[in-house]
Amino acid sequence: MHGVAVVFLTEDQDRFRVLQHRLESTQIGRAVYSHIGFPASPTDPILRQIQDASAEVVLIDIDPENVQRAIRAIELIHSTTNEIVVFALGEMNQPPTIVATMRAGAREYLERDVSPESLAEALTRFSGARTKSRTSSGRARVFSVLNTKGGAGATTVAVNIAVALQEAHGNVVLVDFAPLGHAGLHLNARPTFGLVDALQNLHRLDSSLLEGLMTQCKGGLHLLAGPQQPNTVAAAASELARLFDLLVAQYRYVVVDCSNRVDQTARLLCDLSNAVMLVTQADVVSLWSASRMYNFLEEGTGRDRVRLVLNRYKKIPGFSDEDVVKATNCKILWKIPNNYQSVGPAIDKGAPVVFQESQDISRSFRGLAAALAEATPSSEGSMDLAYQHDKTGDKRKAAGRLLISPMRAGQ
Repeated sequence: MHGVAVVFLTEDQDRFRVLQHRLESTQIGRAVYSHIGFPASPTDPILRQIQDASAEVVLIDIDPENVQRAIRAIELIHSTTNEIVVFALGEMNQPPTIVATMRAGAREYLERDVSPESLAEALTRFSGARTKSRTSSGRARVFSVLNTKGGAGATTVAVNIAVALQEAHGNVVLVDFAPLGHAGLHLNARPTFGLVDALQNLHRLDSSLLEGLMTQCKGGLHLLAGPQQPNTVAAAASELARLFDLLVAQYRYVVVDCSNRVDQTARLLCDLSNAVMLVTQADVVSLWSASRMYNFLEEGTGRDRVRLVLNRYKKIPGFSDEDVVKATNCKILWKIPNNYQSVGPAIDKGAPVVFQESQDISRSFRGLAAALAEATPSSEGSMDLAYQHDKTGDKRKAAGRLLISPMRAGQ
């Protein structure tokens, strides 16, 4: 059974039923243990029950008349249990209480009369942080690809990165979140099921059912296909968290094609990602759009993960990389050379261009995939990705930091 394993503790019998109902209404949290009363010492049986239940989050209900007992309970849970997070529920008009609970070890402080929606958002934040913690330890990484404007090439980039990662490392899934899924066409695949089916069956989704919804493509790449008819595929934060919990646990790399999405789902997907690639071209309209897309994504928690991928790149005299960065406020990660005479037929045939090893564009896609795979994740889940400007006679890499020369990739 999936979902965040939650324990709730309160000293009020009436609050017991209220908390139980609100937790059930989140559809992301599941109660694994509950108790009326708080642990009073390190040997209190309540602490053993919390650990035996494999709890991930403990909700502490703070009675405004008995704040100190709740704070003491938070300190005990924080100091005597491993990897268990505490959420405090209390009055928001009491700053001293808020400060004391956070110092005692609470991760979140929520309104005592918290709504199911607010509680679901807090659990989603926890789930996202847990996913990033897993990815930072090498279990899985999530890469999202978005267009800055229509036709920039996000699907082409996502498909070729996924194929290159599958060839080099294996156990890769491509998830098509486009309003109309094109990734299957790029891979000459005919999906029977896909993303819409996964979201509609989240209540019973497990690893076996998820595998049954996948389309297997050449080389072993798995595709969770996008809708075959126009569909916004709008998913709540809790639904995305549950889906990605499964994907991160089952695969080594998750590549997400967001295509032309500019909505809350796109922002949530970026928040769940280790790296976000904005695919653009070096023209006025594309760079203007890239700046706006960057600002849109920057409002989420994924602001340190967003980088530019310059597609169909050609050197423009008098227009430098510094001009691109200045126009968009976003750092450049990669340059994919202009080679539409190879890419166009590859898309039509459903044979990704990365399979054509002799092509410079194939080497570029492979180099980008290698850079993503080799980058070191930070403790927050973002990745240490930096672009090295081409400098004549200087091909050195700084120790301890990933420096990329995209146009030389594979040479």
